[in-house]
Amino acid sequence: MFDLFRSREKSVRILLGALLVLVGLSMLTYLIPSYNSGGSSTDVVVAEVGGEAITLPQIQRIVQTQLRGRNMPPEVVPAYVPQLIDSVINEHALAYQAQKMGFEVTDAQVGDAVRTYIPNLFQDGKFVGKEAYAAVLAQQNLSIAEFETEMRRQLLITRLRDVAVQGVVVTPQEIEAEFKKRNEKIKIEYVKLTADKYKTESQPTQEEIQRYYDQNKVQYNQPEKRNLAILIADQAKIEQSVNPTDADLQRMYTQNQAAFRMPEQVKVRHILLMTQGKPPADDAKIKAQAEDILKQVKSGANFGDLVKKYSEDTASKDKGGEYTVQRNGQMVKDFEDAAFRLKPGDSEIVKTTYGYHVFQVMNHDAARLKPYDEAKAQLAVEWKRQRVSDIMQQISDKAQAALQKDPTHPEKVAADLNMQLVRADGIEAGAPIPEVGVSPDFDQSITGLKKGEVSQPVALPGNKIALAVVSDVIAPRPSTLAEAQEKIRAFIANSKSNTAVQNHSRELVEKSKAAGGDLAKVAKSMGLEVKTSSDFARNGAVEGVGSATYFGQAFLSPDGTILGPIGTPDGQVVAKVVAHSQADAAQFAAQRNQIRDELKTQKARDREALFEAGLRESLIQSGKIKVHKDVIDRLIASYRGA
Repeated sequence: MFDLFRSREKSVRILLGALLVLVGLSMLTYLIPSYNSGGSSTDVVVAEVGGEAITLPQIQRIVQTQLRGRNMPPEVVPAYVPQLIDSVINEHALAYQAQKMGFEVTDAQVGDAVRTYIPNLFQDGKFVGKEAYAAVLAQQNLSIAEFETEMRRQLLITRLRDVAVQGVVVTPQEIEAEFKKRNEKIKIEYVKLTADKYKTESQPTQEEIQRYYDQNKVQYNQPEKRNLAILIADQAKIEQSVNPTDADLQRMYTQNQAAFRMPEQVKVRHILLMTQGKPPADDAKIKAQAEDILKQVKSGANFGDLVKKYSEDTASKDKGGEYTVQRNGQMVKDFEDAAFRLKPGDSEIVKTTYGYHVFQVMNHDAARLKPYDEAKAQLAVEWKRQRVSDIMQQISDKAQAALQKDPTHPEKVAADLNMQLVRADGIEAGAPIPEVGVSPDFDQSITGLKKGEVSQPVALPGNKIALAVVSDVIAPRPSTLAEAQEKIRAFIANSKSNTAVQNHSRELVEKSKAAGGDLAKVAKSMGLEVKTSSDFARNGAVEGVGSATYFGQAFLSPDGTILGPIGTPDGQVVAKVVAHSQADAAQFAAQRNQIRDELKTQKARDREALFEAGLRESLIQSGKIKVHKDVIDRLIASYRGA
């Protein structure tokens, strides 16, 4: 329950985040590939819906907003962009159709939506003012007009979608059929065949390796390699040699006193009894339980024991229910007010939107400046960090300059600067390097360097810095048979064992069917192990195989059916349906409403998708939607070239 007592409702933050994605057409400055259209991109139109233009900058900003934080590989982006463009066109089409059908959104409705999405603009129910409203939106590069225009569009879309899915009905028969489908279980016998079982018989002969090498030697090459002299500076060693004087720390304290000003704060502890998410009828019962716990507290009961027994705040339960509260609005207002109102040792019940809190103040610290003696240890750590960081930078700069001046004597540079020298010969890209390990950054720093050239310094794990001088470059060349044969051996063995798995799986299926479905007997004759699963449903799993989705056909097949071979990531499975277990009718009443709601939601989604597709096609046919494919193609090409 992290952030349980934060002042902004989670639902509001989610809604606001969703809205800001939707209004991405006004959000970010350009962090996108350059786009050469021969003029101002503002004038370039991607599509028109009902006479309203969707411009290139709008689409670029939406793309950037949607990609932000997704860590999407660059090569995937060109395929993703058309989907986003289609989504934007669909939303404009829905808004256009809503207006055409006479739907309207009043200023009051927009105001209510703003109140919902940005509650901080309304303090104690009063609007904080237009200037503050504009300032909040300016942080996202939005004007009030832009924000409210998109808000109005989204409200129109929501109303039209609601109409489109009205009347969605789920029949009792559909609910019952889905209940049976979800709760039906099966039991199977199964044999899993993996390549490991056939590795011994799959080992290639030397003649096979030679023949494969002769036919495919062009595929096997020794990459370019480098001999390196690597110089490493270790922060831990440097820290041992530097220590601050008292004058250093006093000066640092004087210059940074703001960092040592301690705000007024209260240490509290509480026991939470949740009302949020529970029926209102339970409120009186929960309050009575809180009053009983408070009596125990005031009678001297151990507060920590009561926290473990009763509290529903998982974030603080293992810490005795403790929080440190400051006047910064980070906690729910009622919680924060109680912390500063009560005296140390006082206990009472506090009601918040989350429930009833049996609340106790432990201590109350006034705002103060932390004295030098208290801050001294922290100052020493920070002084060392800054000083060592400066020294490390100086050492790496000096080492790089010295090696560039004389790359033939790295041992002298290392000795002069108290650095570790490591010799590493025959280093290829991606290979582990002595004292460095596998480091993509270090690999990149030496890639392309010629003999005598020096790399840029690179930070390594463990607070180290390394740079290297190339003492020799070994050109790439074809691999000899001796160098390639282990890779060839592994490739041939893997191919043979996979082929063996497929052949034995088919053999097992054919023989089991011929034996009247006696999978166990045939498997034993082939030296294979048969397992029997426990009963599992369609959303379950089979031990050693994985998801029940591999056995979807088994649910539709009669007992005794042989199935397979079924491919899995690490082998093949042959199965026999042993038994079907029908759904327990006694559970139907408990699941009925949930199944009905889920089926209704899915039907609504399907109907909404059909409605939107039909609407778009109709508007295209009537000329109300015009898509400029050439502009879209150029935009996609700009991302391919980025």
